[in-house]
Amino acid sequence: MKLALLGYGRMGKEIEKIALERGHEIVIKTSSKDDYDITKADVAIDFSVPDAAFDNITNCFNNNVPVVSGTTGWLDKYDNAVEICNEKKGAFIYASNFSLGVNIFFELNTQLAKMMNALSEYNVSMEEIHHTKKLDAPSGTAITLAEGIIENSNKKKWELDGDISEESIPIKAIRTPDVPGTHSIAYESSIDTIDIKHTAHNRKGFALGAVIAAEWLQNKEGVFTMKNVLNIG
Repeated sequence: MKLALLGYGRMGKEIEKIALERGHEIVIKTSSKDDYDITKADVAIDFSVPDAAFDNITNCFNNNVPVVSGTTGWLDKYDNAVEICNEKKGAFIYASNFSLGVNIFFELNTQLAKMMNALSEYNVSMEEIHHTKKLDAPSGTAITLAEGIIENSNKKKWELDGDISEESIPIKAIRTPDVPGTHSIAYESSIDTIDIKHTAHNRKGFALGAVIAAEWLQNKEGVFTMKNVLNIG
């Protein structure tokens, strides 16, 4: 498979290593929107920056190249991207986190939210820790986790650095050097606390998941998620 890496930072370089190990060819490596011919690629993997992601993704749709995106911070345009993908009969996977373990964690979070919904004495909160170069806060993964709770509980919203309340989920975002990503969710009452936590030890898991998603997406049409790729949920 011929891959385009749109965004050649730390994640792009990690994806390159995994892709080469799995026998793929890298035909484009770029951090610019203007200096590549996307039609050289069978599939594109976008780990760019929020300002570039939408243009990268729609360029793929316009040239009939399937695209996998892990860039966060651009999701105000996600629905527009889906519309263009469907219009162009393209193929698209967006995930806030491609780690196989994190996607299992998403499912655990959903199931726990369903179980805890009837127990009003527990208050839910969340904490995420990332490296200092992480541009957005809270992380896309934390937002996905919060949305999973909201969909399966009486919570209405999440709030960065907010206070615990009946309607909202407070999220604390911590930035510290050299942390690939840690996400924890706590349900706390006056009697006890129930915690679930995912800790990434390195970026390899994110890169592997993105390459697996790209392999899965080739020759498909439509908008998919990692649930489709992993056949979970």
